[in-house]
Amino acid sequence: MSPSLYDVAIVGYGPAGQVAAGLLGQAGLSVYVCERLADVYEIPRAIALDHEIMRVFQQLGVIDAIQPYCEPFTPSEYYGVDGRLIRRMTMVEPPYPQGYTPSIVFTQPPVERALRERVARLPNVRVDLTTELLDLRQDATGATLQVRGPDGAERGIRAKYAIACDGGASTVRTLLDLPLEDLDFDEPWLVVDVLVNERGLAKLPEVSVQYCEPERPCTLVIGPKNHRRWEISLKPGEDPKEAATPERTWELLSRWLTPADGQLWRQASYRFHALVAARWRAGRVFLAGDAAHMQPPFLGQGMCQGVRDVANLSWKLAAVLRGEVAGAAAEDLLDSYGIERKAHVRELTSRIKGVGAVICERDPARARARDEKMLADCGGVVQDTPRQDILPRLEAGFLSPRETGGRGTLFPQPRLAASGALMDHAVGGGWRLVLVSDAPAPADVPAGITVVALARTPEAEGVVARWMQRHGCRAALMRPDHYVFGTAATPDELAQLLAEWRQRWRQGAPLPEAAAA
Repeated sequence: MSPSLYDVAIVGYGPAGQVAAGLLGQAGLSVYVCERLADVYEIPRAIALDHEIMRVFQQLGVIDAIQPYCEPFTPSEYYGVDGRLIRRMTMVEPPYPQGYTPSIVFTQPPVERALRERVARLPNVRVDLTTELLDLRQDATGATLQVRGPDGAERGIRAKYAIACDGGASTVRTLLDLPLEDLDFDEPWLVVDVLVNERGLAKLPEVSVQYCEPERPCTLVIGPKNHRRWEISLKPGEDPKEAATPERTWELLSRWLTPADGQLWRQASYRFHALVAARWRAGRVFLAGDAAHMQPPFLGQGMCQGVRDVANLSWKLAAVLRGEVAGAAAEDLLDSYGIERKAHVRELTSRIKGVGAVICERDPARARARDEKMLADCGGVVQDTPRQDILPRLEAGFLSPRETGGRGTLFPQPRLAASGALMDHAVGGGWRLVLVSDAPAPADVPAGITVVALARTPEAEGVVARWMQRHGCRAALMRPDHYVFGTAATPDELAQLLAEWRQRWRQGAPLPEAAAA
């Protein structure tokens, strides 16, 4: 019997697989998903999201379902060797540029269930749980997955493309022999989640804290409701298994709480790594999420990175599979996924490692020198640093070849004055050309691009006007994943920008060899 045929097969049904299935299914593609587990993993692993990811959830139509499980991330205060405040990380001030609180803590299991419920309403998506991938082979026209279901029966699944969302120990990555590059971070930590009672809450700080102490660096994150998370570094010679026993975990928490102050929800020892796949595409198979990268948790970007991966890849696969782009242009578009995401992940991981270096210095003299330098750099008065300032832009890939202001950054989502709706709700997704209120619309806009003229649909809070002013432009061409293809300051530049888009979309363009992934 010939294998079932789908447009896209997804291996793994964690957050990245769920978002990929939802976005591809919404695009009208036939999608197959296999997942070895029977249900959502009930212990929270990720705890942080940001406004970019909330905008993707808005695109999927799950915002209302997940909001009850989300709360604003408190400021994070960094304390040095002598208990002095040396850094404070916060969020940008409102009005918020993406329409959502920029930094969020959340409870992972119910958010995943909301994503799965959304996918379950898509008749063109099939999800097989308790189903294990045994083998994957590909040829010039597609990939064939050999899977084993809960009844032990094996069968073949045929898809034009496949996405590996199957985690850090990815079976797909192993089968395709795709190596990981080591970005030089490897440390043992204990992660502890506690449901704290009222007595315990009264003992704890009201903001999240990074204890940058050489004796034992650690982190306290304020999660939703009474959920608190500690990330505690382990010293050389300490047994990770012993550290994760309830008895030893409570000893390590004794600085803050006693067993009478709450209930252990999870305690697990991990090695925090910084790894990235050397190649993100092998023929018709793509890596995404933890299968493609792992980074230390110091800015809470692990799950965010996986969602960024599939948000980037999904619109590109949809354009190719729907025939909107073909030939060399299609290959150019698909290759741009690895170019964009690998560079972004490497740069963000480098910045995360920089944050980690502040937290994890174990030499007392160097830690004290670190504190003095950080305080000297801010004139002795710690300034608020928005977490979003840490996130890099796209530098290469499916972008205008000209370096213009705002190119490769995430475009804001304004609230519209007439309806109060966010822009994506009001005008939809896809390619959008946004014009400031007094910018004339070009006469020849290519089919497939929606013009958003703020003269006709003015914004309520000025977030786009300020963005355009900051980047010295009057028009921005936004991709389906909300990143900026390019900007223009004059009508002539806008005509050139649209010509560049036609070139890339219809004919493709050589990609920089140095950036190839």
